[in-house]
Amino acid sequence: MEIEERINKTETRQFKVIFPNTLNAHDTLFGGTAMQWMDEVAYITATRFTRMKMVTISTDKMQFKNAIKSGTIAEIIGKVINIGNLKLEIKVEIWVEEMFSDIRFKAVNAIFTFAAIDSNHKPIKIEHVENINN
Repeated sequence: MEIEERINKTETRQFKVIFPNTLNAHDTLFGGTAMQWMDEVAYITATRFTRMKMVTISTDKMQFKNAIKSGTIAEIIGKVINIGNLKLEIKVEIWVEEMFSDIRFKAVNAIFTFAAIDSNHKPIKIEHVENINN
């Protein structure tokens, strides 16, 4: 499988409804919850891409651009953007849709870096190595 085809086939999407139990004191989605959802999608993306055991090693450039309010739908999207010998970068975005209109906007984005590990939790080479930058 070509690398671009593998990237496209392993793009991961999850949808969540924003319920009141996920809100902070400002009646918007708690940032820690957003980060947890994003890390989960990044992990799934990395695992689907490599088919190896993966662990999060860093999160960079986390930007909360717009508040996520109760009664909206969040789409969390993860896509491989860079592949190295030992690291894999996943771009994750949260897009928000209003439930009863076509309004859609980006709320959060970040880059998650993952490493492949062996059964002793030691870093190992990623098998699908080819440098790409999107």
